[in-house]
Amino acid sequence: MQIVFDVQHLYYLPQYLPVAQALGQSATVSFVFYKPNEPALHQVLKDIARDEKLTVHWVNDWNEAKTFYLAQKAQWLVFGNAVADLDSLHQVSKTALMQHGIGPKSCYYDVSEEPTTVRFVEGKHRLARLQERFPEHTFVDTGYAKLDPVLGDNHAPTAPHISLEALGLDPNKPTLLYAPTFYPSSIEKFAKSFPAEFAQFNIIVKPHFFSLTKPKYKKQKRLLEHWAKFSNVYLTSVAEYNLIPFMGIADVMLSDASSAIFEFAALDKPVIWCDFYQLRWTYRGPFKYRFTQRLDQDMSYFNLVAAQVTSYNTLADTVTKVVQQSDSFLVEKMPTVERLAGTLDGQCSGRIADYLWQNASAN
Repeated sequence: MQIVFDVQHLYYLPQYLPVAQALGQSATVSFVFYKPNEPALHQVLKDIARDEKLTVHWVNDWNEAKTFYLAQKAQWLVFGNAVADLDSLHQVSKTALMQHGIGPKSCYYDVSEEPTTVRFVEGKHRLARLQERFPEHTFVDTGYAKLDPVLGDNHAPTAPHISLEALGLDPNKPTLLYAPTFYPSSIEKFAKSFPAEFAQFNIIVKPHFFSLTKPKYKKQKRLLEHWAKFSNVYLTSVAEYNLIPFMGIADVMLSDASSAIFEFAALDKPVIWCDFYQLRWTYRGPFKYRFTQRLDQDMSYFNLVAAQVTSYNTLADTVTKVVQQSDSFLVEKMPTVERLAGTLDGQCSGRIADYLWQNASAN
């Protein structure tokens, strides 16, 4: 069986790699990478492809990717987001959608407007909502493959692959992991003195890929790089694209409108929801409805798995309480996490691989 994973953005890889591994050596697995305009970023992608030992085909844009797919005629093409031209692709291949995140943005559901052959879904709640909205499409509840490498039996996190000492941090301090998304983001609402105000903690800052690479978010990048100058801060690089290893060594996570909240909660660790955002003027005042439209009703579940903070000014008090009383923030949250992330048994990628093998016959 030949299968190709479409890596439109680097942050799709953590979802794909466990499945690629589960497929085994009997499958011919390759990845399509899109060449960025920035030479430095291109080199980062090449280094990652080398380090992960990936077979990569490079393209400049979607048109080149589509031409490659039509010529390749693989049994399966796997995407991390909606793509165009599915009708032509389905003439030669089957397609699968593995959404690159399980966050609260409405696009989680919207991307199934155009049906891939199958969409792999995380949990019965989202399966039911998708089936109700798109009754003619095919959805399979497999769970969230991205978490497999860090989950063992009974939700037990596996040993992390990195250490605080290797990051230049103090192993005697508790560790905060701040993992904001790019928009709507809480980054601009944090103080320049954030690291000094939390000097009793190690702080790992793992921003979204776009915060570090898109000129549109250069103000975010400047603030992130300012924080990185503090001795208790480790700012991840673009090459450190996978959030999961950093989750393994963190005690508490801070995030905003990101699926990282569900991911960290799945490790049975306390999460703080930074429910304060820097909104563009087109999302404020009379245009606030656009902000509401961007986010889905699933965001209401954040309250059930995380401690909510509505202002940076109250963040320190909440962090202190969570660290001192972490068990009280974990009570009965796992059923909600499984409702949004699916079965947490470390076998999600195996279920996806089995489906691909069993349905690999020609169209």
